[in-house]
Amino acid sequence: MNADTAVGAGTAAQADVTGRLSTRVRNVPASGIRKFFDILASMDDVISLGVGEPDFVTPEHIMRAGVDSLTQGETHYTSNYGLLELREAVAEYLCDHYGVRYDPQTEILLTAGVSEAVDIALRAVIDPGDEVIVPEPAYVSYRPCITFAGGEPVGIDSSAATQFRITADQVAAAITPRTKALLLGFPANPTGAMLPREEWLQIVELARRHNLIMLSDEIYGRLAYTMEHTCVSALPGAWDRTILLGGFSKSYAMTGWRIGYVAAPGPMLEYIMKVHQYVLMCAPTMSQYAALQAVRHGEPDVVRMLDAYAQRRTLIVDGLNSMGLDCVPPDGAFYCFPSIRSTGLSSQEFAERLLQEEHVACVAGDAFGPCGDGHVRMCYAVPAADIEVALERIARFVNRLSG
Repeated sequence: MNADTAVGAGTAAQADVTGRLSTRVRNVPASGIRKFFDILASMDDVISLGVGEPDFVTPEHIMRAGVDSLTQGETHYTSNYGLLELREAVAEYLCDHYGVRYDPQTEILLTAGVSEAVDIALRAVIDPGDEVIVPEPAYVSYRPCITFAGGEPVGIDSSAATQFRITADQVAAAITPRTKALLLGFPANPTGAMLPREEWLQIVELARRHNLIMLSDEIYGRLAYTMEHTCVSALPGAWDRTILLGGFSKSYAMTGWRIGYVAAPGPMLEYIMKVHQYVLMCAPTMSQYAALQAVRHGEPDVVRMLDAYAQRRTLIVDGLNSMGLDCVPPDGAFYCFPSIRSTGLSSQEFAERLLQEEHVACVAGDAFGPCGDGHVRMCYAVPAADIEVALERIARFVNRLSG
């Protein structure tokens, strides 16, 4: 076979086929985070404040539970809903921590991380043309997942002036006859913002009055510093209209295990499970056994890691503010979202030049929505020593710009 007849050589045919692909997918931009990590992979001596995952290795006893499940022959599918033992443990955890009750038989579904949970929950809720309100800046997958489900995302902007918190009045102003749901992620990625309980109660009342479904992404719920985390479905009047999304990745340092859950009233969960069973069958079996160990015996690990994040939070926020990059102390999660407007650069320019000139990686704020421009996201789930070196490099970069 010569080059002219080799498979893949027909560029004209390829272009024609590409034109037949989904317009909906074509119109969704690639993640604003991805290109920085493509560059990062080709560089040496880079301190990354970009990747949103713990630097801690999964605690040994949790890893051992996953390994033991393999050696014991647990290599087959579980129920579509997941291991009943783990669902029972999650139900007990939610009750103990937040006072909210779910039936593990019919109201909890185990998923391949919260990313899958967000996707399948939206597809179970949204019909074409439905509007979904999203506070922004927001996690990069929220808008695309709404679009892939056939819905239309409606952003409501937050800002540093309000500590990146949104209000019930903003939600009310965004509601139209086409609004179907609210997609809420607090503590927030990328800002670390949290909402006071009083604000949550007003948002729940709006959802009740307009018969809206609330999808609450609480993956960072255990990583809170300034106030107690509010579990949305535990609020009065919220349970029967809330889809609670949670998981193990952030609080137990289990990002690579890809294990999360959805908790919702039975009739709602059945819709979500229907999407899940055709997309995935079940969450990874060994990850379910590791998660069972985590939820039963991992509380000391959560406390230990949270204490480390709290110290790093102080270190990075104080360091950024001292060099003139105004930084609101985050309420939760492990991100800060400093303003870089004083440098005169756009978010993209700042992130690209900081990486190229000082080998420090962060993420441009506009990757999380247009109102994120003028900011960058920095993840402080890295060792304190690395944060100190990164701050020295950032200060050097900022001083050059002002000099």
